[in-house]
Amino acid sequence: MDTTELEKIAEALARPDESARAAARTRWAEALALPPRSFGRLEGLASWLAAVQGASPPAPIERARVILFAGDHGVARHGVSANPPEATAALVRRIAEGGGPAQSLARANQATVRIVDTSVDCDVSAFADLPAEISAGRIRRGTGVIGEERACSRDEAAAAFRLGAAVADAEIDAGADLLMPSLIGVGHSTPAAVLVGVLTGADAASVTGRGSGIDDRAWIRKCAAVRDAMRAARPHLSDQIELLAVCAGPDFAAHTGFLLQAAVRRTPVLLDGVGSAACALLAQRIAFRSPDWTRAAHVSPEPAHVKALDRLSLEPLLDFEVRAGSGCGALLALPIVRSAVAVLAETGTYEEEGLPEPVLRSRL
Repeated sequence: MDTTELEKIAEALARPDESARAAARTRWAEALALPPRSFGRLEGLASWLAAVQGASPPAPIERARVILFAGDHGVARHGVSANPPEATAALVRRIAEGGGPAQSLARANQATVRIVDTSVDCDVSAFADLPAEISAGRIRRGTGVIGEERACSRDEAAAAFRLGAAVADAEIDAGADLLMPSLIGVGHSTPAAVLVGVLTGADAASVTGRGSGIDDRAWIRKCAAVRDAMRAARPHLSDQIELLAVCAGPDFAAHTGFLLQAAVRRTPVLLDGVGSAACALLAQRIAFRSPDWTRAAHVSPEPAHVKALDRLSLEPLLDFEVRAGSGCGALLALPIVRSAVAVLAETGTYEEEGLPEPVLRSRL
C-alpha cells in the first residue's frame, strides 16, 4: 500500500450533507414547540446525524454496533501496564462469551458487539471454540517492542488497514447504522500516546497517562518507552502506513482503515477511548474530512485522549472519567444520540401540539 492508495481514499471521502444539517437546525430553531436552544449541544448532535444520513429529521438508530479490534503489544512485557500480557486473550474470551461491562452495556442499550482478533499474542487454537470470524483475519501474533523494533512489517500494517476497511463494509452492508469501534489489548495506551505525541508535536511526558492504573515507577518506564518510540516514529509522519508499522501495530492499522471506510460509506461513528482518538487523528492526516463523520463519545483521564480530541476539534459527549475501554464509553453515550434524534424527529410544532405560540420570542 502506497500513498497513492491513501490519496484515493481521501478523494472518495465527501462532506456530510450540509442542506440536511441546515434543515435540522431550522427545525430546531423555528418549527418545534420548544423554547430556543432547549436542548443545547444535543441540537447540534442531532443536526450532525441529519447531515450524515442526508435527511432531516434523521432516522432513529436501530442497529448500533461495537467493533473491538484486539491485539497485544510487545511493549507490555516491559512493565508499562498493570495487567499481564496474557490478559488480552482472557478478555477476548470473556467478551466473546457475553461477559464483561461492554456486553452488559450493549445489552442495556440494544447494541451488539463484534471482536476482530488482529494480533492477540496466543495461538489461534486457543480460540477454536469461539466464533470463527473472531480470528479469521488475524495478521500476526503480538507485535514487536516499539522503540526497540518495529511493531510489525509494512505489509502487515497494510493488510490490517485493508482488514479494517473490509470489516466496516461488512458491518454497513449488514445494516449497521452507527458504528462504535474500539481497541482492546494490554499496553495499547502506549502506542496510542506515541501516535498522539508525534501527530500533535507534544512531548512524551505530556501524552503519557496511567492507563490501566500503573504506579509512578511504571509510569516512568512507560514515559521512556513512549519517548523512544516517538523518536523512531517522527521520520515517518508523511507515510501513515509506515508510521503504523513502526510504532503502533495491526490493531491500530485496522481501526484506522475502519474509520476511513466508514466515512467513505457515509456512516456515523462514535469514538471510544484514547486508542480510537489516536486512530481518528491519524485518519485525519490521511483524509482531512474524516472527523466530519465522527463524534467523540467521551473523554478519559488519559492526557493523549484530551490532546487528540482537541486537535480533532471534537467535543466529547460525556466526561465521567471512564477508563474502561472496550467500547464502554461509546455505549454510555449511545442513549444520548438516540434521545437527541427522538426529540428532533418526534416533537411537533406549536399547532400540532395544540400549544399557543410564544410572543416576543428570541432565537438567542
